[in-house]
Amino acid sequence: MNARRGSSPRRSRPVGCLIFLAVVALLVAIVLLIWSIAAGWWKPPGPTKPPEETPKTQPESCPDVQFISIPGTWESNADDDPYNPTANPVSLMLNISKPLQEQFPGSRLDVYTVPYVAQFSNPVAIPPDGQTSYNLSRAEGEQRTLDFMIGRQKECPLTNYVLAGFSQGAVIAGDVAARIGAGDGPVSADRVLGVTLLADGRREPGDGQATLIGTAPPGVGAEVALRGLKVPGITMTGARPGFGKLADRTFTICAPGDMICDSPKQALNPANFIPSVLTLVRAAGNPVHSLYNGYVVDPATGATATQWTVGWAAGLVNNAPHPPHS
Repeated sequence: MNARRGSSPRRSRPVGCLIFLAVVALLVAIVLLIWSIAAGWWKPPGPTKPPEETPKTQPESCPDVQFISIPGTWESNADDDPYNPTANPVSLMLNISKPLQEQFPGSRLDVYTVPYVAQFSNPVAIPPDGQTSYNLSRAEGEQRTLDFMIGRQKECPLTNYVLAGFSQGAVIAGDVAARIGAGDGPVSADRVLGVTLLADGRREPGDGQATLIGTAPPGVGAEVALRGLKVPGITMTGARPGFGKLADRTFTICAPGDMICDSPKQALNPANFIPSVLTLVRAAGNPVHSLYNGYVVDPATGATATQWTVGWAAGLVNNAPHPPHS
């Protein structure tokens, strides 16, 4: 009996040690927490910042709708006047932008033509043709479009947008639209009223892609046909993943036989790149590619590609909201 009673204090010692160590650990933790706060390493979480609300008004100088026109290859230059472009007096996009400027006052619609180098150097030309490469030209056009939209959105948060481009400009406009539709653009998708791409080099039919206006061509865009081709200055990027939230309001026009947007895959082969590149360079100046101002896309009305685009854009502007101005 006495032996059993004497054993109890010995069994309780480990429990007492554990309690002592737990208290010491808690004190150490409290000291470390106080030290980290004092050192600025940890800050208690503050109240969650509420999302920024869309302003109720915007400055008087802001247009209700911003039309962005992106010319094609050899139809612009980096120093052109975006409000009175003269780099190429016969630029196809002038058949769209000028009628819109004449139809609406500047307070309702502002028309901005993206100035960029708009060239396509032939990488196998001997001697070199002295032009800027397609990659650099395309990148400059896209960046200038993004920069303008970022600036406009910051200044005019209630302005809505309409985008249109031709040829290389259609590739740029389509790439910007795809970014916006994916939630990675300079404005939110709900600020874009519509997009039209004429002779888009990345055109491909399918779900999530642009809706075709006019006759359906059998081929695909040159960048799709030549996907994987990489030569100095030219990288063919293939088809876009899609237009995301903008798919229901993005349109494409491609005249059958225009190899920029209607390339048969057997005609352009990355494995045989020199003939393919030469074909691509020549395609930018072929007769079909230069005749969209006369290419009829609506037989019922006789509307050409440019006339249809003007009517489409005008309809969007007429139905667009009238944001309050301060």
